[in-house]
Amino acid sequence: MIGMSEALYTRDVIKSWSELHRDCRLLAQKLLIQGSWKGIIAVTRGGMIPAAIIARELDIRLIDTFCIASYDKQQQGELIVLKDPVVTSEGDGYLIIDDLVDTGNTLAVVRKALPKAHVGTLYVKPAGQPLVDTFVQAFSQETWIRFPWDLALGYAVPLVEEVKDIEC
Repeated sequence: MIGMSEALYTRDVIKSWSELHRDCRLLAQKLLIQGSWKGIIAVTRGGMIPAAIIARELDIRLIDTFCIASYDKQQQGELIVLKDPVVTSEGDGYLIIDDLVDTGNTLAVVRKALPKAHVGTLYVKPAGQPLVDTFVQAFSQETWIRFPWDLALGYAVPLVEEVKDIEC
C-alpha cells in the first residue's frame, strides 16, 4: 500500500467483480423490503457501480449523483463538493448509495445536505457505521478494501521462484 495507508491499514481485502455483484444484490434485497423509493443518489465515484446494479434490481429509473472528492492516491484529504444532486426535498424517499463508508467524513456532508434520505452501502467501518442505515458487511477500521475497478490483472510469480530469490 502507498503513503498514509501503510501506517493506518494492516489488513487488505480484495473484492472481485462477482463478490461485488453479489453484495449489491444483497443490499438491494434489504432495501426492497423497506419500501418503495423515489430515486437513487450515487456518491461518486465509488457508489456509481453499486447504484447502477441496485437501480436495476429495484427497477429505479431516477438516478442522480452527489459528487465529492475526498481521496488522493489512497490518502483522505480535504472534502470538495463538485456537484450536488438535484433533489427538491431533504432526501425523503431517496436512497443514497455508496460502496464504502470508512471514516464517515464524506457521508457526514451528504447527510447534512439530505438528512431524510436513506443511506445504503455495501461495506462499513466502525467510524462511519452510525451514519449508515443499511449495509451488507462490516470491516475493521484497519482494513483497506480494494475494489475491482481499482485493480489490474498481472503475472503472479510461482512460490518456488519466490523461495529461490530469498535463498540467493
